Amino acid sequence: MAGLPLTSLDVAGRRLAVRADLNVPLGPAGVTDATRITRFASGMKPLLARGARLVVLSHLGRPGGEMTPALTLERVQGALADALEAPVRFVDTCAGPMAERLGQDLAPGEVLLCENLRFERGEERNDPRLGTELARLGDIYVNDAFSCCHRLHASTTAAIDAAGQVAAGPLLLEELAQLGRALDAPPSPSVALMGGQSMTERLGLMKRLVRRVGTILLGGGLANSFLFARGYSIGRSFCEPELADDLLEIAALAEVAGCRIVMPRDFVVDGLQHAGGHAYPVPLGGIRPNRRVYDLGPDTVELYRGILRSARTIVWNGPLGTCETPPFDAATRALAETVAEQTRAGLCVSVAGGGDTLVALNRSGHAHDFTYVSTAGGAFLEWLEGRPLPGLEALERAKRAD
Repeated sequence: MAGLPLTSLDVAGRRLAVRADLNVPLGPAGVTDATRITRFASGMKPLLARGARLVVLSHLGRPGGEMTPALTLERVQGALADALEAPVRFVDTCAGPMAERLGQDLAPGEVLLCENLRFERGEERNDPRLGTELARLGDIYVNDAFSCCHRLHASTTAAIDAAGQVAAGPLLLEELAQLGRALDAPPSPSVALMGGQSMTERLGLMKRLVRRVGTILLGGGLANSFLFARGYSIGRSFCEPELADDLLEIAALAEVAGCRIVMPRDFVVDGLQHAGGHAYPVPLGGIRPNRRVYDLGPDTVELYRGILRSARTIVWNGPLGTCETPPFDAATRALAETVAEQTRAGLCVSVAGGGDTLVALNRSGHAHDFTYVSTAGGAFLEWLEGRPLPGLEALERAKRAD
């Protein structure tokens, strides 16, 4: 357990300074995917109903410590109010006397949204002074942003250390419970579906997964890098050739652990998109030097579907192709549908995570059918890998101090 659960405390009339993750995609008309906002709001609404006074802290984008109008949190104020079903006031700072005074003026059930934490240079430096100012915004300082716990920042670490009373928020605890359910002792057969582009940040994760799951299905750039390491031609497709030795080591570890790493059998490549409404598949070994892989082919999709239908635990990280551009979203959609069907039938526990994964599954229309879809990106990967997360360590320190 990461810190004292907020739901166990008497919050009536008390100020809750809550570190949320409202880092959502924005378009000209505003928020384009409000998943993180609605998930945060679902945990806060019962607390507001019990008379809590809510001061919300978050970052948005990467402004680098500079005030950037395009990244003001005022742009998410309306979406947050809709999700909370309550008026939300906004203050154009996240620390100091103005924010503290407006927080103190809140009545029970009222909400104040503070400006982007990353407009403050001290946030990403884990500045103790900024941490102290953030802690003063609440009677209880709450971390409800598991997705930010891998960052050694003032709002996730220094503020926790400076606060008089600290709690773990409901969304953070829900994330940990669901992820632990999928990886700590997963019911067998267990399958990890791994996609996305970069293998570099997943080396440690893959080494852990081969010891935890029975089968790993590969797609996207991860599959390209593994295939390159094994001597296959992948044309102009993205890969990381410098990781070849690491990937061969992972393959050897998987063999020792009894974990099967399954490679694609065929692909959809650029320039061969449609014929009568169908994509031309190119078999493994048949990718020409001037072609680029964009998606898994139909034979691979059927192979992966069969494996997923026999699984009792499924962990998914990363899209399987260039899924933002149809028709190269076909494999991601098809396999998301399969996992959704198995989950709805009660045949498996399915957990997915990672920023791109969340977007891809939302586009597929099946995200709500998974057992759990984490809103975390980097924190999801680092937690799965078993790395210590500074935000969780700070909560544990506070818990021991109590």
